Amino acid sequence: MLSKHLSLPTIIGNLLRRHVHGRRNNDINAVIGTFQHPHHSAHCFFSSTSGGSETAPFDRSVKLKQRTRAAETCRQQHYYNNKNGSNNDNVPSQLVLPYDYFHREIAQRLVDRLDDINIRENGEGGFPLALEIGAGAGFVHEALIDGCADEDDENDLLLLDTTTGDGGTENVLYSGRGGVRKLVQLDSCSAMLHRDDGYATTTANNDSSSSKTICETYKLVAEEEGPFPFPDGTFDLVISSMAFHWINDLPRLLTEIKRVLKPDGCLLFALPGGNTLPELRSSLVLAELERTGGVSTHLGPYVDLSNVGSLLTGTGFKLPTIDVDDIQIGYPNMMVLMEHLGRMGEGNACLNRKERVGLGTFVGAACLYDELYPAEDNGDGEDESIVASAQIIYGIAWKEHEAQQKPLERGTATHKMTDIAVTKTMG
Repeated sequence: MLSKHLSLPTIIGNLLRRHVHGRRNNDINAVIGTFQHPHHSAHCFFSSTSGGSETAPFDRSVKLKQRTRAAETCRQQHYYNNKNGSNNDNVPSQLVLPYDYFHREIAQRLVDRLDDINIRENGEGGFPLALEIGAGAGFVHEALIDGCADEDDENDLLLLDTTTGDGGTENVLYSGRGGVRKLVQLDSCSAMLHRDDGYATTTANNDSSSSKTICETYKLVAEEEGPFPFPDGTFDLVISSMAFHWINDLPRLLTEIKRVLKPDGCLLFALPGGNTLPELRSSLVLAELERTGGVSTHLGPYVDLSNVGSLLTGTGFKLPTIDVDDIQIGYPNMMVLMEHLGRMGEGNACLNRKERVGLGTFVGAACLYDELYPAEDNGDGEDESIVASAQIIYGIAWKEHEAQQKPLERGTATHKMTDIAVTKTMG
């Protein structure tokens, strides 16, 4: 137990000394070696500050470099794996990389919410034309076609078109989940957007005389913050998974999304909430306070759950629906967690971050993390010593349409609240 009578530097110093002396020397060397290993991406936290507005929290140019580096590293890793023993006949139809697990899972959960949205009053089934903001490596598109590409009964799919290609091959086009027929994937990072190019999203039938395409895509390199190069009322659906948290001006972006949506169009998004990575944040703050006597920004400011609804209604969206997922993931140590964040392209891009953080601060933070936030041993044999928490906020909102539900005008009520809601108290 931590004593409340000791000063904060003394408490942290005691924790560090107890943790270090309680481990074998080779364990400490392994932690330091992990941090210094050239293949680990903690260097994304050392980027220098450059440019940007004084009021903007993020340096978009730094974020672009981080995501480009992450995409190039993933492609190099896949090329290395194929070069060392992979048979061309066994190469999968899509990249499956060890750092995609989180973004892929969130995209799947986000698209699952399309199944809960009813057909709109205009009679159209689903959302024929959709725009994805911050498409990245295409995880939302994978989720849209998930369960469709291997569908045995094609009668359950919406047949859109049949064309004949070169060599007499018949190309059959179907819509994806949610009735999405075509998805425009927009991202400012060309390397990330085209990372998986060359891996088929077309399923060939056994007779090799026809192929089946689920949900066509068009990739566009453009700034996520807008303005978008589309006329007013273009899209039935705007979707975004894990991209809004790096936007400097969210109200401006939401206004631009509302402009390109058709009346009764839907906005569907997922972003990290304010209670994301609190363990990493507090460990870094405590270690830096003890080592340097000051505190700097290590994690980006996330949108608080209580502010999401007001952001949507303040920009003119109607019928907002918000829900939250709390996710916990185990890691061997803090350095591995930071490596995964870097390989995902989720490194620190705050404008007011330090140019460089000392090695002692990171080692101290890793020791504090192990002491304060250990993972529970569930007996599955996994090497999980610490736990990292993420709060994911999912939002659904609609552009105004005359067919939508509207509240009655003020003063038109025919019953009093006391007639329908009575509170009984014990006498």
